[in-house]
Amino acid sequence: MSPVVQDAREHLSRAGIYPTSQRRALAGILFDRHQHLTADQVFEKARSKGIRVSRATVYNTLNLFVEKGLLREIFVNATHTFYDSNIHPHFHFYNVDEGCLTDMDGRIADDLILHKLPHGTVVEGVDVVVRVRNHS
Repeated sequence: MSPVVQDAREHLSRAGIYPTSQRRALAGILFDRHQHLTADQVFEKARSKGIRVSRATVYNTLNLFVEKGLLREIFVNATHTFYDSNIHPHFHFYNVDEGCLTDMDGRIADDLILHKLPHGTVVEGVDVVVRVRNHS
């Protein structure tokens, strides 16, 4: 999937998701670029754009998008889950001071995992989060 989705309705339909207006609006927020957002951040972005949506709808939509393979769910700790619009295998840095998640250079995942898989296997998923702290 490219980082920019031109037609949310078509993108959702291809994934087998009924494209309600709220789902299309949330897809517009999530898939306009590769990014890592929490459910609260998605909710706040929706509200700031005038999208009328409940927190429950945001959570249900995020879970549906994960289930259908449109998003990756990244658990960084017991209280922080991010939703990643880049569904390809890659690693992350989580800055504990800033509470932000960023992608690691994609070549690292390729070098460590993708080229050294046991014969006859494929990657199901990669969940590596390196926690960093600001240097004082």
